[in-house]
Amino acid sequence: MKLQGKVAIITGAGRGIGRGIAEVFAEEGADVAINYIEEPAKAEEVARYVRSKGRRAMTVQADVANRRQVEAMVERVWKELGPVDLLVNNAGIETIVPFLELTDEQWTRLLDVNLRGAWLCSQVLCRHVIPTGRAAAIVNVGSIQAGKILPGRTHYAPSKLAIEALTRNMSAEVTPSKVRVNCVHPGLIDTPMTEWVMKAPDLLPGILAQISMGRAGQPREIGTVVAFLCSDEANYLTGQSLYVDGGWVGK
Repeated sequence: MKLQGKVAIITGAGRGIGRGIAEVFAEEGADVAINYIEEPAKAEEVARYVRSKGRRAMTVQADVANRRQVEAMVERVWKELGPVDLLVNNAGIETIVPFLELTDEQWTRLLDVNLRGAWLCSQVLCRHVIPTGRAAAIVNVGSIQAGKILPGRTHYAPSKLAIEALTRNMSAEVTPSKVRVNCVHPGLIDTPMTEWVMKAPDLLPGILAQISMGRAGQPREIGTVVAFLCSDEANYLTGQSLYVDGGWVGK
């Protein structure tokens, strides 16, 4: 198992891609802290799955854009599960709003969660890990939209492209202290966030026609890549961004 005995925090892990990552991590031997901000019952479902694989699990509610809550989350996980080895910054929100209609509040909240959240969780964790001399791995979850132009994403796409820049620059600073940082950009993944696309007969065929594999991905297919990036098999891999998109040729 790739992650045997590791302790991981996965943000936004109550559903969708985060849930898929948590399930794969458990199967690969990790103990998992499932972060969520709402729907505690869904987070507990994921925790039960992790425990069913013989691993320890806990749920922890925290807004990833709130420093006090993030610090409390990391401290609690460190105390209850042990020193944290892995962090997956998966929590994110997406709204589709025309550029001229985008409000200050919509811009700020999306950037707070998608970009500030990844920076903040990473900084808090590194401040705990680096003084111990332990090795650790961080994976940031971006989006294929980091490299695309789509209507209504003048706030979402920049937040995900910035994740790629954050990954490279964080890696340059913390990798000498044995903390690797990488990024995955998922393509069209069948999750609650993309349900509206999956059920749009006038839209879905055109998107699938641009994907070499001709289908949407599943959350666990992101989970297996993230598990690899967090494993010792990827020990010489840092500062990189991987597109996990089935060959979306329209990038």
